[in-house]
Amino acid sequence: MALEEYGRKRRFPQTPEPPPKAAKSEQRRFVVQKHRASHLHYDFRLEMEGVLKSWAVPKGPSLDPADKRLAMMVEDHPVDYLLFEGIIPPGNYGAGTVMVWDTGTWEPLGQGPEMLSRGDLKFRLHGRKLKGEFVLAHMRSRRPGSKGTEWLLIKKKDDFAQPGFDPEELDRSVLTRRSLDQIAADEGSAEWGSSRPAAVRTKDAWLSESLAKVDRKRKTAEDAKDAVENKARQATAKAKASRQITDHRSPKTASKNSSVKKKTSAA
Repeated sequence: MALEEYGRKRRFPQTPEPPPKAAKSEQRRFVVQKHRASHLHYDFRLEMEGVLKSWAVPKGPSLDPADKRLAMMVEDHPVDYLLFEGIIPPGNYGAGTVMVWDTGTWEPLGQGPEMLSRGDLKFRLHGRKLKGEFVLAHMRSRRPGSKGTEWLLIKKKDDFAQPGFDPEELDRSVLTRRSLDQIAADEGSAEWGSSRPAAVRTKDAWLSESLAKVDRKRKTAEDAKDAVENKARQATAKAKASRQITDHRSPKTASKNSSVKKKTSAA
């Protein structure tokens, strides 16, 4: 998908979203944006070949390998969209509130473009919330009317897996520490006017503006708290899984243990 489709859907004099411009140099960054539009969903984007390859994930990405998240491939987005957070005004495509839920870097576990074309994209994420290995697998749907845009986003089993992971429990922007409701209530996030072009922020300028809103010391403390909470969730999940394994012993093992107890008692 090219950026022409992205540009065709938007009226840039009325939306603060960045214009369709491909990047000259390629890096490997990713972003997950929580988007409250007509339906709440998450947008998963990987920087590749000068654009952001994008998928809409209705239930959000998961760190639980048991979750197979439906991911609908959508039009490519410009790289400047990586740090877009704010409000898309009513009447525009995708109108609603956008949060930078997670961001970081990614590395392909193979040749990225080739894996993408084959429909089997394996990669590793180094984000603030999402870490470890994932796969995006293209679904070969045969149902009538299918556009071939259905993929599955799946977490691989590794040290970063978290059974029972719920993205809704982490409702804070990694840039500004705001919730979706706080972004929606921020008048600065909705600054635009139908009589004048919306200001287009470059990624560097936008990042500076966003970070200026946050006290650096408080942000560091909150980040440390998030890390502690994530470790606690992982420990709880592993302990729960261990108990489940113990509780579901085979009847033979349980019977054997019971016999041993009886013999010991008789002695």
